[in-house]
Amino acid sequence: MRDPLAEPSDLIRSVSRALRVLEAVGRAPRGLTVKQIARRCELTVATTYHLVRTLAYEGYVIRREDGTYIVGLEIADRYRELVTAFRGPPAVGECLRRAAVDSGYSHYLGRFVGGQVAITAVAEGHRSPYLEDLVPGFDEGAHATALGKALLATLTTEQRQRYLREYGMRPFTTATLTSPEAFESDVAAGDRRGMQLELGQFRQGVACAAVLVAPDKDMERRVVLACALPASEMMTSARVVRAKLLTVARTIADGLILEP
Repeated sequence: MRDPLAEPSDLIRSVSRALRVLEAVGRAPRGLTVKQIARRCELTVATTYHLVRTLAYEGYVIRREDGTYIVGLEIADRYRELVTAFRGPPAVGECLRRAAVDSGYSHYLGRFVGGQVAITAVAEGHRSPYLEDLVPGFDEGAHATALGKALLATLTTEQRQRYLREYGMRPFTTATLTSPEAFESDVAAGDRRGMQLELGQFRQGVACAAVLVAPDKDMERRVVLACALPASEMMTSARVVRAKLLTVARTIADGLILEP
């Protein structure tokens, strides 16, 4: 949600409105008419018509035969560019893919982006349950994933508490930690273990483990590595998972040195 108090004095209204139109269309997979877009964005029909025509010309929305608009293919191109930028040097992506192939477990990289926990790269493994929510982008379940815990563990207690207050502690499963006190205890246990861990907190029957790849004074340059696997396998092989994660993390750390 945008903070009206943080609105810049030189805000370009037409750009802001166009983005609101794009967001409205993106949230409606069945498409919206110009009048529907105008209502949802609280704009006049005439203004909305001009904005939609411009977005259609640039390829960001597409007009269908029934007069409704859906998102255009340019959005996919921008997403691919975002994923490429997030992933970092080619050597890092290759290391992540190799780890997923060798272990069969899906591997993830995460870092802070604009102060928020984000998944920046994914390599899927055939032995891991498919997690459609864990794709490059912001991690809304940081408190329930090992990746999120590993990043939040690098913050001070006060910073962590502020983060949890701002983004909440949604109960994804009955095992999800929903109190700051329980979360602090869990993170402390992960620090002692040398690996942050969650068992069924994000998705029932699925476990996730994560280690720190690159510490840094600048929080935006801190990187963590995580993997997901069936919870039953984590129960019997946590030490092996930790050892392999640390090995891959060292290789990725070397690759990140090439990052500008």
